[in-house]
Amino acid sequence: MHTSPLEQPGTGDAGGMNVYIVESARRLAELGVEVEIFTRATARDLPPVAELAPGVVVRHLTAGPYEEMDRADLPGQLCAFLSEVLRTEAMYEPGRYDVIHSHYWLSGQVGWLAKERWGVPLVHTMHTMAKVKNRLLADDDKPEPQARVVGEEQVVAIADRLVANTGDEARELIELYGAAEQRVAVVNPGVNLTVFQPASQHEARRRLGVPMDAYLLLFVGRIQPLKAPDVLLRAASRMLIDDPSLRGRLVVACVGGPSGNGLARPSILTELAAELGIADVTRLVPPAPQPELADWYRAADVTVVPSHSESFGLVALESQACGTPVVAAAVGGLRTAVRDGVSGLLVDGHDPHDWARALSRFVTEPRHRAALSAGAREHAAAFGWQATSSRLMEVYAEAIAHLHRQPVAINS
Repeated sequence: MHTSPLEQPGTGDAGGMNVYIVESARRLAELGVEVEIFTRATARDLPPVAELAPGVVVRHLTAGPYEEMDRADLPGQLCAFLSEVLRTEAMYEPGRYDVIHSHYWLSGQVGWLAKERWGVPLVHTMHTMAKVKNRLLADDDKPEPQARVVGEEQVVAIADRLVANTGDEARELIELYGAAEQRVAVVNPGVNLTVFQPASQHEARRRLGVPMDAYLLLFVGRIQPLKAPDVLLRAASRMLIDDPSLRGRLVVACVGGPSGNGLARPSILTELAAELGIADVTRLVPPAPQPELADWYRAADVTVVPSHSESFGLVALESQACGTPVVAAAVGGLRTAVRDGVSGLLVDGHDPHDWARALSRFVTEPRHRAALSAGAREHAAAFGWQATSSRLMEVYAEAIAHLHRQPVAINS
């Protein structure tokens, strides 16, 4: 409900969840499943129905004003959104939909009521959870409201199946939300191994205008306290203090746009870079489409993912698929997305000194980077979207069988 899969990830509310929905929907269609995605229209000129891929359509529903709304205001549009979902289904013969898969708690609320109306199972993916985020807040971030906590608890209680990105997330659903263990299924997200694959670093740097001898630290993601890009800038500053000779080579690139609480201070990274005295080595780049993003990963020496909370961390997987190791925070799904010491490094906490030490190893130990690069490619190769969608098919079949108490065959 709160973001369209057609939007460019990396700014506003568009991020990893958008990638997840697009990629899994495409692979489900390849398995013979018709997929219809309902999302809120954010512009008057959007077509009512748009084809995302063969077998996948996106329906733009009118619910509230035709512009980006603050996420905190979206619960007020739940009834309007639900009405449009039910109106669409009513245009067809009963039984058009076999399964509802809702993403994020707002859509889960709509899925809950549609499930009751249509008599079909509800499969829900949280993507992020308020109780987890509130335990791991950045110093300048705001806690998620109690209304969201209650809404998530309701969706967890009603869903026929809950899809967790990792085993850690499954445990959080069970321990923090009281989810029944038998209703929780672990399905790892994937990576598009056709787009994100190793290629020449030299050519990638030429296309992006990055010096060939640069030491490039890369951040990809939305600019908000949760994603902690400030940790990278503070670590880079520390590295230059420890080794001033590095200034002639160091490049810190942040690819993404302001989002969430970051919208209140869209120039925060520019201001912080100036305050730290590293404006000359910092490049702020707007969100990039996947082919260009793949070039950024290939151009980088290391991708930095310092998030305070992360349900999985698709950026880490994309980088590794391109052969670029990752230094990531040892939180949430990043402990699955990055294999510590093999495909990258995990850092406990967010102390810039610790991050500077970890990142400096890639400068002083080139063999270390080469080993992790090889491990990164191998680790990412195990996470294809085909495997994700095949596992989702199994979850859907289990949900249907449980609802109707009869076995369901999967044709693939």
